[in-house]
Amino acid sequence: MFDHSVLAFTLIAMALTIAPGPDTFLVIANTSAGGFRRGFATVLGIVSGGFFYVLLVACGLVRLLVYSPGVFYAVKLAGAGYLLYLGWGALRGAFRRGTAASADAAPPPAKSVRASYLQGLLTNALNPKIAVFYLAFLPQFLNPGDPVVLKSALLIGIHYFEGLIWLSLLAFSVGRLSRFLARPRVRKTMDAVLGATMMGFGLKLAVEQV
Repeated sequence: MFDHSVLAFTLIAMALTIAPGPDTFLVIANTSAGGFRRGFATVLGIVSGGFFYVLLVACGLVRLLVYSPGVFYAVKLAGAGYLLYLGWGALRGAFRRGTAASADAAPPPAKSVRASYLQGLLTNALNPKIAVFYLAFLPQFLNPGDPVVLKSALLIGIHYFEGLIWLSLLAFSVGRLSRFLARPRVRKTMDAVLGATMMGFGLKLAVEQV
């Protein structure tokens, strides 16, 4: 199984991993709000979502998800709704920070590490476009005679291992800026930008034709 196709996939998957997406912005949001621990918990949740797709491939269910319109669109709308929910929550946080000083309101309670983990898990697992991507992309790296399930699981594992390394470095870097990001004006701006971005990803997922 370990041939030139694995190396080629590793390089291409790294480029795709670095490209910003919902996972990237969620890690930035949770790290800037709660430090490296929350950011890393988000990363672990995202990586755990990768095991979900390994399981789908191993059981042959990825084709059911992709080729069953009802199941696909149900998962797609659930994923889009969840991204919109996260984005709206961030925008509400920005609004509260904008009015807290004048209203003398208490800051919203901090989310737990467990909540950050679940956010990462659900954001990844509820995106059926990932299944479409793997179904279309992986066959290019499978050679005649390869054990399809094992090699597909290997390639997906490589992709998520790269994601673990990259997003952990991102969380560490953002965490180093925690004092700066904790400033009310910076926090408000971050919430507004990240909230709008997550809602944009949610709308795109909802309306995009795959």
